[in-house]
Amino acid sequence: MTIEKFVVTADQMRQIETRIFAAGMPVAALMEKVAGLIARRIQELLKGEGNSATSSVRDLTDRRKREEEKKIVNSQLPVIGVLVGPGHNGGDALVVARELHFQGFQVVIYCPFSKLKELTKSHADYARSLNIPFVDKIEPLKNCDLLVDGLFGFGLEREINNATAAAIDEINNLNIPVFSVDIPSGIHTDTGEVLGMAIRAKHTFCLGLWKQAFLQDRALEYIGSSELIDFDIPAADIAAILGEKPAIQRITTAFATQHLPLPRSPISHKYTNGHLLIIAGSRRYSGAAILAALGARASGVGMLSIAVPESIKPMLSSQLPEALVIGCPETQSGAISELPVAIDLSTYDAIAAGPGLTLEAAIAVESVLESDRPLVLDADGLNILAQLGTVPILSERCALTIITPHPGEFKRLFPELADETGDRIAASQQAAQLTGAVVLLKGAKVCICFQDEGDRTITYLNPESTPALARGGSGDVLTGLLGGLLATAIARKSAVESVAATAVWWHARAGIMAAKERTELGVDAFTLTQYLIPALREFF
Repeated sequence: MTIEKFVVTADQMRQIETRIFAAGMPVAALMEKVAGLIARRIQELLKGEGNSATSSVRDLTDRRKREEEKKIVNSQLPVIGVLVGPGHNGGDALVVARELHFQGFQVVIYCPFSKLKELTKSHADYARSLNIPFVDKIEPLKNCDLLVDGLFGFGLEREINNATAAAIDEINNLNIPVFSVDIPSGIHTDTGEVLGMAIRAKHTFCLGLWKQAFLQDRALEYIGSSELIDFDIPAADIAAILGEKPAIQRITTAFATQHLPLPRSPISHKYTNGHLLIIAGSRRYSGAAILAALGARASGVGMLSIAVPESIKPMLSSQLPEALVIGCPETQSGAISELPVAIDLSTYDAIAAGPGLTLEAAIAVESVLESDRPLVLDADGLNILAQLGTVPILSERCALTIITPHPGEFKRLFPELADETGDRIAASQQAAQLTGAVVLLKGAKVCICFQDEGDRTITYLNPESTPALARGGSGDVLTGLLGGLLATAIARKSAVESVAATAVWWHARAGIMAAKERTELGVDAFTLTQYLIPALREFF
């Protein structure tokens, strides 16, 4: 079983742990196992065997050595401060502290709480017996090279304030890397909301199963890099709480590659590989149509038609000689005024509309919304939809509709859902329920929601991406790629539910590859299109 795909709420994690303990696993034994795994990972990271969190610790340690003129010989290990809370998260942290102490690390335990849970208190008493120093002020932590955060674990719902909030703020200002246990203290496990004040971790060890906060954009600056600590949760316990087909899943590489249109049948031809119509561009935003078309080209779609204003048709034809470029009547400012009579929408397997259209293309967008063709709607297509009435229009469409808003477009489409809580997962789920559409909400962690045949709301979340994609035109590339995959899936009579997840994963993989070679500054949207095919080479 691949546990990487599962995502849980705090309540679901509590239910799973309750089953584990009811079956006979002692709480103390599980705490020892989990904390032992964390202690080993910390040592590996400090030795340079982990990820980017390592260099941050090493760089800061070197800088602090210079600044404070600390005479540390090679044999001396870093000083580690362990932040201990009153609950079992604090107990985990105490076991980590004990194990690091046994390995020769200098450990300082910060515990400002007088009342601890019974098991946590037992570990604190034992740590004291080992002469590990305990402090209740932040000042003694200033000489640490690394802090381990075990103040509060998953399930925290009350706001942190007063002395604890002040202490966390002081810790954040120490400029010392923090590794958090399970979740940074002060982050809501489900929504990613900062509950008054929260630890800004450099790296977070998520325990057992991924929590929703790790896929909420607003929590990412606090979580830092992250990894899952697998402590062998029985598959039966996961299935009992999440079901055989969990409603919320992370997009894994195995899932995404399984739903790519590869390998192709040896007897396939252009019509069996799908025919996509892209409606995009204007005189002002001609590049958007090109980028969407290049994204579609990479999808391998069998036939590609592109409807653009007549004045930019030569530009599209020169960039995409294999495509059928259709010139459309245009407004005085160079936007599509309407679709020509020659375009029979029923002949296409799918339509992608929106990039670069401007709001003047409302009549063309209305035409595709009224059609019976599967549709990907983006950019100005979404802004026009918002003016027409999002929920009534989409809920009445008889064909599949995939909408791809960024947060600003989402707010225009669903003003009643875009509240200040910032819970992207809940907002996307509600939008899918209201409209019956596939809602692909862009962001650092793309969220995709739709209703399955049993009216369950299914959610896919993309865990890996890069800020290199935060560039104008990146979304246009995704629209074309998604449209091409959708047209291909329909022509091949394949399941279309996974198309959006596969497109998002592929788009992100290309961005990651490009950023590794060119840095995050060197990935413009056109460059991104050049990495779409190379991004698949290691898988096929």
